[in-house]
Amino acid sequence: MIREREYTALPGLPVALGLLTLIVLAVLVIVTGARTQSPPLVVGGGLTIALCIIGLKGLVVVNPNEAKVLQFFGRYSGTIKHAGLRWANPLYSKKSISQRIRNFESAHLKVNDNEGNPIEIAAVVVWRVVDTAEAVFEVDDYNNYVKVQTEAALRNLATSYTYDTHDEAQMSLRGHTAAVAEHLKKEIQERLTRAGVEAMEARISHLAYAQEIAQAMLQRQQAGAIIAARQRIVEGAVGMVEMALEMLSRRDIVSLDNERKAAMVSNLLVVLCGDRSTQPVINAGTIYQ
Repeated sequence: MIREREYTALPGLPVALGLLTLIVLAVLVIVTGARTQSPPLVVGGGLTIALCIIGLKGLVVVNPNEAKVLQFFGRYSGTIKHAGLRWANPLYSKKSISQRIRNFESAHLKVNDNEGNPIEIAAVVVWRVVDTAEAVFEVDDYNNYVKVQTEAALRNLATSYTYDTHDEAQMSLRGHTAAVAEHLKKEIQERLTRAGVEAMEARISHLAYAQEIAQAMLQRQQAGAIIAARQRIVEGAVGMVEMALEMLSRRDIVSLDNERKAAMVSNLLVVLCGDRSTQPVINAGTIYQ
């Protein structure tokens, strides 16, 4: 792989002033040679002007967060990264590479999640070029490379997780956005390293079920939410019943046989797990009548 190496270019302003001064002196020499009818002076002045014009082509302006990749007849010679007016060999070809931070938002992709459900997903990636040599010489078009590899990483991510889950221990695209974003960033970076690009941030910008199953999945989501809520309610109710029986037994408030314990448990579960408010029934006799 071709690695970036910095090229130490000369300050451009002194070189430009020196070349312009030489051009002025060469013009004076040509005028003097024409007056004295001295061909060597005219030829020397003309050659000096031609060389100075060629030398001026070596001047290059490097903007902040920009780099110039230098090539000499197809061979990589280095990269100028210092901002300002610089001078390099005029025979070098110079290609500008922006190292500014950029945003890329992928298209809405239709893929299947881990359970095979069709979903629509899109992502926003913040990236920049960190190695200009790799960006220019290792891939054909690094901008298109970022786009294609980001979408490929996003498709792979979608197949690794389910859209949603009610189990907190299981990762999902909707419920664990921070962890999913970190996974996406890592996978994109692995794909873009060869192109000299750094993925600074990656986040999902759009996530939804595909239109053809959206209504059905909404009903399934609602049913799943109800089941998950009921499980929580039952778990809490059982804990409260257990606590009530333990406290009654520990404080010796009342002594219940197994049959009465079962009746009490049944009544408490009905009260705690019911959808509607219960109507109390007062027993005016004993617990056995």
